[in-house]
Amino acid sequence: QVQLVESGGGSVQAGGSLRLSCAASGYIGSYCMYWFRQAPGKEREELAKIDADSRATYADSVKGRFTISKDNRRNTLYLQMNSLKPEDTAMYTCAAGVVGYCSGGTKDIDSWGKGTLVTISS
Repeated sequence: QVQLVESGGGSVQAGGSLRLSCAASGYIGSYCMYWFRQAPGKEREELAKIDADSRATYADSVKGRFTISKDNRRNTLYLQMNSLKPEDTAMYTCAAGVVGYCSGGTKDIDSWGKGTLVTISS
């Protein structure tokens, strides 16, 4: 397991941008890394994931607006969020898998951050 600490959340107006970071205590380059969010009263939603070869996939709700990336040398995962909407308001959490591919789903996740809050006003 690795320790994960998110940062970069905050309050912005609709149409704005935020960049979230997820600092890991260990090397992340060999593992699938994830971003999730959970809004009040809603289930957790997987937003994006990036595998060991830096291939990324996105949920339809954020495709074209959000970009996941990573810096293996800094052991940091990022989520660039553009064209933000009020419905993007949620707690955003990163997670790390135990394998380099992402196709196994959440059962391969063994590390979670505590989250960073994003609030989008209209």
